[in-house]
Amino acid sequence: MYTDGAARGNPGPGGYGVILQWGKAQKELSQGFRLTTNNRMELMAVIAGLEALTKSNLSVTIYSDSQYVVKSVKEGWLKNWIATDFKGGKKNKDLWKKYHQLAQKHSVQFVWVKGHADNPYNNRCDELATSAADGKNLLRDEMYESGINN
Repeated sequence: MYTDGAARGNPGPGGYGVILQWGKAQKELSQGFRLTTNNRMELMAVIAGLEALTKSNLSVTIYSDSQYVVKSVKEGWLKNWIATDFKGGKKNKDLWKKYHQLAQKHSVQFVWVKGHADNPYNNRCDELATSAADGKNLLRDEMYESGINN
C-alpha cells in the first residue's frame, strides 16, 4: 500500500491518495476535504487504505513519505500516546485511535519513502491527493472543523 496526503495551506483544503496492490491487481483511492491539515491527510490515507481491505490477518506494508506517520508507529510514539490517553493534547487523537483499531486486524509494517522523488507510486499518490484537495464536493473533516482534535 502506498499512501500520501496533501493540504493546500496548513490548514486548508486537503486530500489523500492511496494505491493498493495485491499481486498484479491495483486499486486507487482518493478523497478531498474542505478544511484539514497535511498530517491529518497523511494519516487518513493510511486509514482509508486499511478500511478498503476486505480480508483480515493480512501482512500489510505501507509506504509513506510522512515522517510523522512512520515515526509515530515505528518509534513507539503511538503506543505511548495510547497508554497515556494522548495526555498533553497530542493532535489527531481521533485518527490515531481509528488507525490503531484497524491495524490490530493485520500485521502492519511501515516503510518511509522520500517524497517527490523517483518513486512512481508515491508520485502517483501525491497526484491523487493534490487533485482531491483541488476538487469539488469536498467533505467536511468533522473532528478537525469542530476543533476537537487541533
